[in-house]
Amino acid sequence: MAQLFGTDGVRGKAGEFPLDVGTIRRLGAALVRALHHDGGSAGTIKFLAGRDTRESGAWIGQELAFGIQSQGGTYTSAGVVPTPAIAYLTPRLGYSAGVVISASHNPFEDNGIKVFSGEGEKFTETLERQVESIIADSSWSVPGDAAKPVAEIDLRSDYLDHLRDILPTTHRTPGMRIAIDCANGATTTVAPRLFREMGFEVSCIGVTPDGRNINLACGSTAPDALVRLVVEGQHAMGVAFDGDGDRAIFVDHSGRVVDGDAVMLMCAKQMKRESRLKGNAIVATVMSNIGLELALRDADIGMIRCAVGDKYVMEEMLRRDLSLGGEQSGHIIFSDYLFTGDGLATCLNVLRTMSASGRALGDLASDLTTYPQVLMNLRVRQKVDLKTIPEIAAAISAVDERLAGNGRLLVRYSGTEPLLRVMLEGQDQIEIRQWGQEIIDVVKRHLA
Repeated sequence: MAQLFGTDGVRGKAGEFPLDVGTIRRLGAALVRALHHDGGSAGTIKFLAGRDTRESGAWIGQELAFGIQSQGGTYTSAGVVPTPAIAYLTPRLGYSAGVVISASHNPFEDNGIKVFSGEGEKFTETLERQVESIIADSSWSVPGDAAKPVAEIDLRSDYLDHLRDILPTTHRTPGMRIAIDCANGATTTVAPRLFREMGFEVSCIGVTPDGRNINLACGSTAPDALVRLVVEGQHAMGVAFDGDGDRAIFVDHSGRVVDGDAVMLMCAKQMKRESRLKGNAIVATVMSNIGLELALRDADIGMIRCAVGDKYVMEEMLRRDLSLGGEQSGHIIFSDYLFTGDGLATCLNVLRTMSASGRALGDLASDLTTYPQVLMNLRVRQKVDLKTIPEIAAAISAVDERLAGNGRLLVRYSGTEPLLRVMLEGQDQIEIRQWGQEIIDVVKRHLA
């Protein structure tokens, strides 16, 4: 049985497996069957859908809707809206599930299908495997008729009303100059309107989507244009969203890029001051810098690490009943508002922190000392448990002891390639590179 779902839904090149017409239709049909089987509803299974600006989004939506409707489900499209809008609106408007057609920060040729439960949370891996099993069952089929265009309804005001509550009037600074980069993606339909209606003076880039320019030299993965705009226009700050609007990267007034680690630190400390930080801890992934962990420790705030992927952050937050978690890449989850990353919500929380603390973004970000990081890869013949080779285990243990709580070592195999990855963080770049090379040299003798 083929595994269709990755860490963030079904992804691929539009028109090719698994995003060919037949597989998309079958996926839509299987989602309905799985939700009926899961006890989600004895009646009609209702989907709320959104998409980003890719040229393939409309036809993928039509084919997905066809598959859903072939099994008696309904498909309502909210058009081009950020991913978190669907996560927020799905439970509040009584839908059985939500779907988003997007490939996030990827180029326009790619696309994807993300699925949310009726509670607005990303599908569990258990339910994803169930859907894959249903798709693989050859005892049923989807009709071959032509798909019809899908009507769209405008639900943006419902989503924006929810966001405004994050930044109360008392924390707004009318006339404050901010710059936003919408990545020519899903936030183009909501972000400029939101910030202007809240009284900010807004400069925008990445707001002219043509179906092919999403994330092209813009957005959270390419902030250079935003840096120039912030500095040359003397803005107080800038924010860059990704293609589907679930992450945000910031730029301070001097042009310095502020990532998710710095955002989590400043927001965690402010939430603690306001007695809003449940469990006095946050969730971050294994990729967050050791500097975040040490800065949180100094603030008497705990940090729990999990695997890379915002769905794993969400699962850990739910398990521990925590209110803040996220990734260095800018996926930040504020569970008081939503259990998925939301770039707009993240930006409003940063603005709230700036207002409440009376500090500029760059000043807040300076509380984080980012430790030097070294990443090294080695191609291996086979993926052997490293603990079973004494020389390798000893080398890893020796480096761990040298770091002694003031650095971090992560040694793991790639999930998709025959590679061993060695990541070190510490106070001295040259020193940690030498230590990493010691591990690589030992592994070479045994596995390369």
